[in-house]
Amino acid sequence: MGGLREELDGSADLAALGVGEAGERIRRGTLSPVALVEACLERIRALDGTLEAWVHVDEKGALAVARERARESARAAVRGPLHGIPFAVKDIFDVAGLPTTAGARAFAHRRPGEDAASVALLRAAGAIVLGKTHTTQFAYRDPAPTRNPWNRAHTPGGSSSGSAAAVAARMVPLALGSQTVGSVLRPAAYCGVVGFKPTHGLVSTTGVIPLAGSLDHVGVFTRGVADAGLVFSVLARQRVAVEPGNPPRLALAPEVLRRASREVAAHVQATADAFARAGATLTEVKLPRSFDGIHAAGQTVLESEAAAFHEPLFAKYADQYGPEIRKLVERGLTISAVTYLGANRARLAFREEVMEVLAAHDALLTPTAPTPAPEGLASTGDASLCAPWSFAGVPAISLPSGLTPSGLPLAIQLVQAAGASARLLSVAAWCERQVAFTRSPGL
Repeated sequence: MGGLREELDGSADLAALGVGEAGERIRRGTLSPVALVEACLERIRALDGTLEAWVHVDEKGALAVARERARESARAAVRGPLHGIPFAVKDIFDVAGLPTTAGARAFAHRRPGEDAASVALLRAAGAIVLGKTHTTQFAYRDPAPTRNPWNRAHTPGGSSSGSAAAVAARMVPLALGSQTVGSVLRPAAYCGVVGFKPTHGLVSTTGVIPLAGSLDHVGVFTRGVADAGLVFSVLARQRVAVEPGNPPRLALAPEVLRRASREVAAHVQATADAFARAGATLTEVKLPRSFDGIHAAGQTVLESEAAAFHEPLFAKYADQYGPEIRKLVERGLTISAVTYLGANRARLAFREEVMEVLAAHDALLTPTAPTPAPEGLASTGDASLCAPWSFAGVPAISLPSGLTPSGLPLAIQLVQAAGASARLLSVAAWCERQVAFTRSPGL
């Protein structure tokens, strides 16, 4: 009991624990799931009045489940690798008994009776739903009210705004998000946390309100690569050992680097040089010609599929849609089947052609976003450097890698070929070790 009392007395530090460390302490009996949930709730009460990361905090429900997990731990009945770990859920994912609002007005709200497939997998592994986090409306561009924990005058990114901010602010060690263009990696970069999306289709999107089914990915936010790998192993239902291996073979694409600001490009190049000094092999590569058209092709697919999903609701409630999602649906409704199919062929051609480049290296190293988090809350920033990899459906991860002189996070993005999510995580773990970023918002 002495170890447990130490943990309880140090509850102010419990919210800073990562997924793996908290889980290990729970399994050893030195940390109570109740104490961990209470520490997260304390952070939420202290900070969310100004950050606005959460739509709904299920305090009563989370504590009830935490007490159940504590009783199970006491009799060595651990459910899985996430036993007793609280997590946040982006509010386009269904959670049984909690409202799904999708960042929209009341016409779109519902209270599902079943969990989304990803939520169900995390719960089966012993995790505890803490609540629902803010999303941009229908996971597109109309901003959520959430603010960046590093500087509240700057955007946290989107569309998984609340999930990224909640993990960065130590309100929760793990959050679910979704990415259709840049909605996991970009907010992860802006908020200084790890954002990971595996190969498209590897994690089920059942129970997640779609934006564009051909492009939608379930992704995760954590504060470390090993934690992302632990959660991924649950979501993908496969054993994944995330361990830094030998120095990786990294590809650099100058044409991508040129799309970033001078500040970000210089930071990524300096990070790459540091990796080379640590033993990594750096190779400049040329992306296939189809790269030039991937943004236009992916946008057409996005607009068409979004319009197809929203058409019934849009016919009745168009005036209640936010301006950005309204424009998206309106454009999509004008796209012909011929145009849509042509765009999808172009998208799949890029996917096939870029796969050879990606598979020949351990990862492609790029900026996650062209700039650090922009000032103002009227937009969610630029997703253009995440978009190609979402449109191709390949795995990608964003790692915090430094701070600007003004104190905003900088990040790198690593990309691999489809089907190589576990390989990418191991490379990311090596890169994370070299970067050794340990800063957190001064909250």
